[in-house]
Formats: sequence, C-alpha cells, structure tokens
Amino acid sequence: MYKVEDADQERKEILKRYRGLINAWQSESFTPEARKNVRKAFNLAIEAHKDMRRKSGEPYIYHPIEVATLCVNELGLGEVSIICALLHDVVEDTDYTIEDIENIFGPKVAEIIDGLTKIEEFLDQSPDKSKQAENFRKILISMSKDIRVILIKLADRLHNMRTLDSLPSDRKLKIASETMYFYAPFAHRLGLFQVKSELEDLALKFTQPEVYHDILKKIERTRENREAFISEFIYPIKKSLNEEMSIQYRIEARLKSISSIWEKMRSKKISFEEVFDLFAIRIIIDVPRDQEKIDCWKVYSMVTKHYIPRHDRLRDWISTPKANGYESLHTTVMSDKGRWVEVQIRTERMNEIAEHGYAAHWKYKSLEEGENSIDRWINRINQLLKESESGDNPLEFFDDFKLNLFTDEIFVFTPKGELRTLPKHSTVLDFAYSIHSEVGNHALGAKLNHKVVALSQELNSGDQVEIITSSNVYPQEEWLYNAITARARNHIKKSIREYRKKYYEEGRQKLQKCFEDLGLEFTDENINTFRQTNNLKSTTDLFYMVAVDKIGLKELKDCCNGHQSRQIKLRRYIPRPFRRKQNGSASLKEEINHKLKENPKELILGDVDEVRWNAAKCCNPIPGDDVVGYIKSDNVIEIHRVNCPTAIQLMSKLGNRIIKAKWREKGMMAVLAGLRIEGLDRKGLVNEITEVISQKYNINIRSMNIQASDSKIAGDLMLYVNGNEDLHEVIRHLRKIKNIQKVYRINRNS
Repeated sequence: MYKVEDADQERKEILKRYRGLINAWQSESFTPEARKNVRKAFNLAIEAHKDMRRKSGEPYIYHPIEVATLCVNELGLGEVSIICALLHDVVEDTDYTIEDIENIFGPKVAEIIDGLTKIEEFLDQSPDKSKQAENFRKILISMSKDIRVILIKLADRLHNMRTLDSLPSDRKLKIASETMYFYAPFAHRLGLFQVKSELEDLALKFTQPEVYHDILKKIERTRENREAFISEFIYPIKKSLNEEMSIQYRIEARLKSISSIWEKMRSKKISFEEVFDLFAIRIIIDVPRDQEKIDCWKVYSMVTKHYIPRHDRLRDWISTPKANGYESLHTTVMSDKGRWVEVQIRTERMNEIAEHGYAAHWKYKSLEEGENSIDRWINRINQLLKESESGDNPLEFFDDFKLNLFTDEIFVFTPKGELRTLPKHSTVLDFAYSIHSEVGNHALGAKLNHKVVALSQELNSGDQVEIITSSNVYPQEEWLYNAITARARNHIKKSIREYRKKYYEEGRQKLQKCFEDLGLEFTDENINTFRQTNNLKSTTDLFYMVAVDKIGLKELKDCCNGHQSRQIKLRRYIPRPFRRKQNGSASLKEEINHKLKENPKELILGDVDEVRWNAAKCCNPIPGDDVVGYIKSDNVIEIHRVNCPTAIQLMSKLGNRIIKAKWREKGMMAVLAGLRIEGLDRKGLVNEITEVISQKYNINIRSMNIQASDSKIAGDLMLYVNGNEDLHEVIRHLRKIKNIQKVYRINRNS
C-alpha cells in the first residue's frame, strides 16, 4: 500500500516521473513545439486530477504519467500519443469535456481521447446487453479511425494490471478476466509479445494466485541447473558460428512465460517437470535485409550439424510470416542430454518486430512494398465494422470479432490460383462468402481438392476450393452453425431477415388476435416480453414464427402462466404499489442484498436458502474453490470457478450480472467431483486405488470406469467429497501409487 507523503515530496515525485517520460522520449518528433504541447497536456492533467487519488492512496496523476511512459518505452509512440495518454482519463473522471480538449489540443487529440473514454451511462440491464461489450465496440470504431486508440488502451491496461493489488477481490477478478479475454489477445494480434506475455502473467496472478506463485517458485528453483544446461548446449553452436560464418550474432535463452507454462500444463495434463519447452534458445543475427533468409538457413545448418532436428517441429515463418508480422525460423532438436530444445533463428529486424510488434512494423514499413499483414488485419477490422449493422447484439459482435480477428489464419486458393486469407477453422461456406455475397447465398456445395464436399467442411491451409452454386438455394438458419466469419454470418442473417420481413404483417395480425383472445394489451412492452420468453432476437423473428404457426396461442398462455406472468399486463390492469421490477440483474441483486444480512455484497453458499443457485456443469465447482456467481435471466445464480473459461467470458462481457460468492466454511453437504487417472497397468492396481479412496479417506465412489489396453490403464472416477481439500488430498496420495502417471480433476458427468 502506498504511504502518503507530504505535498512537497509528492510534487517532487511527480516531476521526477515526468522527467523520466521526457528522457525516454527520443525521436524525430522531439521538437521544442512538441515538448511544449506535451508540457501543456501534463499541466492540464495535474490540474484536472489534483484532488484525486488511486485506490492505493497515491496521487492519481502517477497513472497517466506511467501510461504515457509505457507508450514511449514499450510502443515507440510519439507526441500525439503522449498527450492523449496524459489526458486519457480527464474527460471520463473530471469536468473537462471533449469540446474542451478539442479547443485546446485540436480535433485529432479529441478524437483519440473520445475513443478512450468509456460510455458514461448504461441503463439497459437486460440479459443481452453489456456495458463492456458496448465499450469494446466503441474502442473498435475509434481504432478503425486511428490505431493509437488501442495502443494507448493497452498501455493503460498494462499499468492498471501492474497496480491491481489495491483493489477488492471481485474487481481484481473482473479486470483480470477482461485482460485475458480481450486485451492480451489484442496485444498478441498486434505483435506486442512483451506486453501480451506480461498481461497474461498478471491476469493469472490475480485469477489463480496459487498456480502463479507455485510455477514462479519452481522456475527459480530450477534456474541454476537450467543455466548450466543452456551454457553447455550453446557452446558447439557458438564455436561453429565463429569459425564458419563471419557475421555479428548473439545467443540468448528465452524463458517461457508463467501463463504459457500453465497453459501447456493444463492442456496437456502434465506437471511442471514434464514441460520440455520451458525455454527456447534464440540466435539473433545482424545481417543486411537482402541476406536475411539465406543467412538464417545457414545458421539452421550449423545447429543441425550438432543436434538432430525433429522434422515435424520445423516452422518457417520467414517465408510466410504470421498474421501479426512475426518472422522467425523455429526448429526443435535433441540435445546430448536427451532433452528436446527449441531453437529460434532470426535477424535483429525480425527480433524487434517480434518483441515490439506494431511499433517496429511502423518503423520498417517504409522499407516494404505494398500492404503487409498488419495492414490487412486493420482493414479486416474496418470491413467487420461496416458489415455489422448498428442493431446487432453487441455481445454477438464481441464474439464475432474475437473469433475472426484473434485467431490464426489459413491460406486457401480459388480454382484459378488466387489466394484467400481466412480465420482458422473456416468452412466452405465462409470461403463462398469471401468470394461474393451472391456466391455464398446460393452455395450448394464445393469441390475441395477436386472432391465434392458439404458446406460445413472445415478448410486447411493449401486447400483449393471451387464453389458449386444453384439458383434454387437460399440461406437457411442452419447455415449459421456452419459459418464462423463475420462476413458470412452477417450476410446469412441479412438474407434470413429479408425473407422473414415478408411475413411481418401477417404474423403481427395473428399475434394481435391471440392477445385479444386472452384479454391482453397488444403493446410493445408485452410483445417484447413474449419475444424474450421464446428466445427470439427481433420482433420480425417473432411475427415470422407466428405467421408460420410455430408459435401461437398455446405459447402465449404458457407465458402468462409461467414465471414471467407478472410482465404480461391484462387489458384492464391496475398497477399495484411496491411491485418488484423484472428487469434482470439490477433488481435481483437488490433482492439478494436484502436477504444477505452479514455481507450484502457476497453470497455465502449454503447460508441463504431463499436465493436459488446451482453449480455450473462447465467447471463443477465444489466447496473450497474460489467462485463467482452469474445472475441468469431466469433469476437463478450460476456458480462458476473463477478460473473457468466460461466465467472469464462472463466477467469480461457481463460484469453487471456478476456477484461475489464463497462457500460456507464448514458443514457443507458432500458434492460430486471427478478424477481422471492414467498409468501403466499391473495386477492389483485398481484395488489399491479404491482402498486409498474408500478406506484411507472414507470417501464414497459414485461411479468408476477404468479400462486397460496395451499395458496402459485409464479411467474416470466420480466421488462424493466435502470440498476441494478432500479432493487434493486424494489426488496427492493417488499420485504416490506405483505405476500411476497422472491424476487430475475433471468436470462431472452431465
């Protein structure tokens, strides 16, 4: 926690940090006029934030100064970005307006700061609305006009993550979840490797602190042995490079980030000791641009002269750079110690782009001809924004963007050999719409590498695709399951909407008669309630379903008799006082807080029987797990583990429907938890497993499915445990049994 200093000391510290910013800013834009403008922004920021302090207690002005410094050091940005970073919270948190900023600093600075300013009010708390998603969309729209919006936003988020300790736990979780779900992938897509790695590590630190600190300790514990191994490994390579190549080079070891190590452990179900690519050897050479490719392959030959390569692990990103501009040659070789080692070979230029992404790309752009990968990516953002209609659900737009612009790319060819770039996992239908909307709308199938396939067929890099069309084919709702690109999905939705509009008046009249038959008011409010009850996204969809007799009088009666009956008003309805609002999360939170007496901001699971909750099947939380609650549209709270991918998405997009939750410490009933066991088969092994569980720990086994094949054994067990402490003890003991190789927790069977 920050220790409050006296006013003079704080002023000295502020000036010291400002001088550090100016000293770091060394570029062509560092002119007397530019420095004067930055000083003017600094003075305004000090005045605007003079009475404000951060949660840590330190003066608020520290934050914008540090964000501006990050923009210079990490992103290589200049005058305009520094001014915007210094002022990025002024409009949001003080009485200054965008008009004030424009009058003082001009329209460009005002435009960027407007893009950085969050939406102030968001009154609609319905399930399909999200302030976070709306703010995200605003950032994208602003970014499409000026890329510096997202770069400053990333610097802002990085400093916030570095200083997150002073916030309450629920705020830490929400911000860390947003970081993992949105900001870290964005940094990756812009090639900002260092920013991306630090954001992911800090997010892990606050979502799973035990995991983070455990891996950190193990990294430090193995440091001495690792350094000795690396020194021995690189010795023959250095000897060959010195004797056979007259080039400047340097060799360094890159340790895998903590979050990357954890992701490998989690996805592969392995221990820290089993992560073979814990580090990579990086050979960086300094050669002219026209010699880069040749000399990188020469270095590769030096490495493979001493160590046998694993051919399925060769990655040539020099010939075909990644979508974020990354260039490097990767190979994995077997060391003399019987250990696989990844070796990365690149030039100084490639290394700068790999480390600093967009900033370095901009530096070298003048040396390149035509549009490169990052330019293409930014153009795709603009295309996605244009194709997304203003009325689209912001949460759908959020997911479309993440799916289309954060994923890797594949390269597919037309019958004439034209190259098309698509997101990974794209289908034939996505390819059809990438050619033209009419080709997609009438697609019947395709010839994939000269073989006929369905529209749902997933594509791989190098495929050649010829679309088969028919004038009798039109988009169907099922097509949405076969398309992943925003372009394809938007055109499919548009065609379906156009088709359904033909039934609008017919459906409206039929529904009005149903309302009249039941004595209900045919108002927009009642129509929308009925639409939401049937999970339809628009009134056009509702009227279409009524017109084709898929929804009618029966469903309307069910709506009136169901849990939402109080929302359907009778024709002569007289409102009662003190009637509880039905608008989802806000009213439910009030009701919950009224029932929670000791801690009105936290749901104690097991203490409040009046509040309905259930454990999410996606992560199977059990007593002892760190959890959060998500308020569903049916007024039931769904409990998730905080590290559950679904919970991370919910906290990132629907923070207004998240509530703090924790288990009652003692006396919880036994709950189901699952274990996966893998190992080498031997006589009596299964009996030994059941003895540990049933006799040593007195835990009931609900089900056990263990199979042996080719001397291996694998199986799932469902156990009744009182909490995660019981489960961890069982796992620890089972791992000690001879021939057991892996024991890890799984979700319960649904």
